[in-house]
Amino acid sequence: MWDLHVHTAFSCDSEAEIARYAQRAVQIGLDAVCFTDHVDYNPADHGCRYYRPEEFLRSLHEARAAYGEQVMLCAGMEFSEPHLYGEQFAELSRLPFDCIIGSIHWIGNMFPCREVRARCAAKEFYTLYWNEMLKTVRHGGFDVLGHLDFPKRYYQEIWYREDTMREIFSRLIDGGMVPEINTSSLRKGYPETLPGDELLQLYRAVGGRCVTIGSDAHTVEDLGADCDAAERMAEELGLVPVMYVGRKRRMIGQRKALSIECSF
Repeated sequence: MWDLHVHTAFSCDSEAEIARYAQRAVQIGLDAVCFTDHVDYNPADHGCRYYRPEEFLRSLHEARAAYGEQVMLCAGMEFSEPHLYGEQFAELSRLPFDCIIGSIHWIGNMFPCREVRARCAAKEFYTLYWNEMLKTVRHGGFDVLGHLDFPKRYYQEIWYREDTMREIFSRLIDGGMVPEINTSSLRKGYPETLPGDELLQLYRAVGGRCVTIGSDAHTVEDLGADCDAAERMAEELGLVPVMYVGRKRRMIGQRKALSIECSF
């Protein structure tokens, strides 16, 4: 088992320490964890400029020294709207991360909170969201597209045009990036992952092959949550779970296989 989307106290919305995650990973038998703390530059986000990369890397180094023989601990970040903050994104991308997740959380100053949902119908918000997503995948430069249909976690429904999704997936594949299967929605009352079976089938039909799997945990207790179900789902859809080490795509399986580069 592995969990490749995990938030620590270096994200503004988590208080979990890296060392506690490492302890928990060993307890539940995880083979690998990737810490992907939020990097936000939207002034409307209360975590704007909260991330402290040097402190994060130092803390991760200490955890690796203590637990690295028992579990692989990877360095990552989840950068919001990378196409809007190109200079900051390029600067942080030069740091020794194993994996970079690109995500969309904001549409201008709109986050899909209760207030926004009250005045912006799902179809209207999704239309804006997919337009922003296209800009993100055209920009590229990251490894994994985080929680593809993120608004679903709040609207509890999804709306999309198939031609738009095909373009997003094609751009993703051409750019050497992969989507993740994010299990956080299962803990928040929605019956399927982000994205779910329908969009993943479309990704496969466009030619997609690889995915990553992550819980989007913000607490130690949620580490690895439903990742086994996501792995089974990927297998049923003919998708290959991968991870990134040193920004290179790797096969997932036995620990000895983690050093084998995945060519597709």
